Amino acid sequence: MRSDAREAAFKVVFSRLLGGDCPRTYRSKLYAQAKLDENEQEFAERLIGCVEKHREELSGILAQKVTGYAQERIYTADKAVLLLALAEIEYFDEIPPVVSVSEATALARKYSAEKSTDFVNGVLGGVINA
Repeated sequence: MRSDAREAAFKVVFSRLLGGDCPRTYRSKLYAQAKLDENEQEFAERLIGCVEKHREELSGILAQKVTGYAQERIYTADKAVLLLALAEIEYFDEIPPVVSVSEATALARKYSAEKSTDFVNGVLGGVINA
């Protein structure tokens, strides 16, 4: 399922935001634990690569939508979720934006603070409704 691939991609992006290195062997273990098939692994890699390639641009979009709140204050888990969802919304035309928002809120619910779901939903809603 793409949801599992997104979750694996989230773990990689989260780790990188914390300054960690995510070598291919680490990602392979994540994919094996999540029981991702080849297509799901490809999707996760595309998503991670997109976030890496366009991180500056995606961070700029995030900064525009999160006014009055310094990016340094955003929980790392929320930022990872938002970067993944923004990458999907901006660069994955085959995925409806509402699906990206729904998947992002599910990740925030699982991995972040109680109010993070509303925060992530609000930021991404501002992006897709602009």
